[in-house]
Amino acid sequence: MSSDYEDVCSICHRTESVAGKMLKMGDAMCICMDCLQKSTDMLNQSPYKEMLGMDPSQLAGMFPGMGMTPEMTENMQISQDQKSDKQVSSDNPDEPDSDKENKKDEHKQSGPKGTFFLNLNDLMGTNFNPRTKIKKRNPDEKKEPIIKLKDIPAPHKLKAKLDEYVIGQEEAKKILSVAVYNHYKRVATDTMDEIEIEKSNILMLGPTGCGKTYLVQTLAKLLDVPLAIADATALTEAGYIGDDIESVVSKLLAAADNDVDRAECGIIFVDEIDKLAKKPNSNHRDVSGESVQQGMLKLLEGAEIEVPIGATSKNAMVPMTTVNTRNILFICGGAFPDLEEIIKSRLSKQAGIGFNSELKDKYDKDKTLLHKVTTEDIKKYGMIPEFVGRLPIICPLDSLDEDALVAILKEPKNAILKQYQKLLELDEVKLIFDDSALRAIAKKAKEKDTGARALRAIIEEFMLDIMYEIPKDDNIGTVTITGDYIEGKGGPIVEIRS
Repeated sequence: MSSDYEDVCSICHRTESVAGKMLKMGDAMCICMDCLQKSTDMLNQSPYKEMLGMDPSQLAGMFPGMGMTPEMTENMQISQDQKSDKQVSSDNPDEPDSDKENKKDEHKQSGPKGTFFLNLNDLMGTNFNPRTKIKKRNPDEKKEPIIKLKDIPAPHKLKAKLDEYVIGQEEAKKILSVAVYNHYKRVATDTMDEIEIEKSNILMLGPTGCGKTYLVQTLAKLLDVPLAIADATALTEAGYIGDDIESVVSKLLAAADNDVDRAECGIIFVDEIDKLAKKPNSNHRDVSGESVQQGMLKLLEGAEIEVPIGATSKNAMVPMTTVNTRNILFICGGAFPDLEEIIKSRLSKQAGIGFNSELKDKYDKDKTLLHKVTTEDIKKYGMIPEFVGRLPIICPLDSLDEDALVAILKEPKNAILKQYQKLLELDEVKLIFDDSALRAIAKKAKEKDTGARALRAIIEEFMLDIMYEIPKDDNIGTVTITGDYIEGKGGPIVEIRS
């Protein structure tokens, strides 16, 4: 398994593909030729060379695998033992042999005066944590493509699969299915004759809890490609406290098991992208807003970037590798609060007085207002034009009404109600929710205004007593949840098994 991964120099932390051939010191430590040469040059120029009492080439023989055979190391050890024996015997010739042996052992352990020895075996034991390694890449080896054209599901098949897990959002599912299908056709064919297909990244707009993250997770699962979900609020400009912009690609590399070829065909979902909007009337440097947008431009368009392995920021102690983002699909999502007000103000500019005028409150109750969004509205919100231009596909999502919340409770493959029914099945109890209960749960969730996330919090609240009491009685066969129980006007209907 270790032969599939590149070695990393323990001194300069460069990978084998960058630094060249490595000399192995035991099982866990390696040193590149450059660092070995620098170390030898430093020893040659060191004023402590006389104190060491040996040549740098002899010192190199003390480490396994560094230029000396075991026979040479053994002969050098014998000669050192003979020197120590002569020194101990010459100190006091009349001393008993047992005392001489003890002094001889002490002399071997302490070494020459003015020096100390570091036992590298201690570093190679269980306490030594080997650094994350990158999988080897052989440019001459002909590899099969990660994604084959025949394995890419057609858009209608992708949407049908999404329908099994995601309720509503019909337009968003259609946009995503077509965009992902076209992107992976581009990846699978690389180029089509002399015509090069450009990458189409996606910008998802929608209120919290409407299914943005869940849609992307389901897509990645259906396509079997690595997925990384990053939070834009943690990103800062290079040189400041926080995650560097390259950390989003580093997360994708980790999700691909440090396989660069597989990572270069993955999906990166950057959530909370609206938090990077330019702050109005701000005089201080915005290191986590507009600066991050500017830093992400090269990632979105496609470039070869240096990525830290197993870390979120670049430093001298972390190995690096190069990842090309040309075939990585970037999906940016955000709630964009108050964007509706910008859209309203644009649409209601014609409002006035008279028979043909439009009322200013015409769009106040329009549930599909986000579908009328334009790039100008997003720029006015605070996103820079260069950033918006690299996200050509805009995918708006609708807020969830009561009917959609009821459907989310019971229809998807892994619906919340099915999860609780499965839990009680393990106790041999049947759990039933009547229609009034489902409607009451959806009504409460709608009032919380946090989308589908509110459903689990509400169910956890009223299911607590049921999950606590049922294991006490083995005679309980069926529990029916009613609307009165959800609203606090009654209790669940419990039936004893016959």
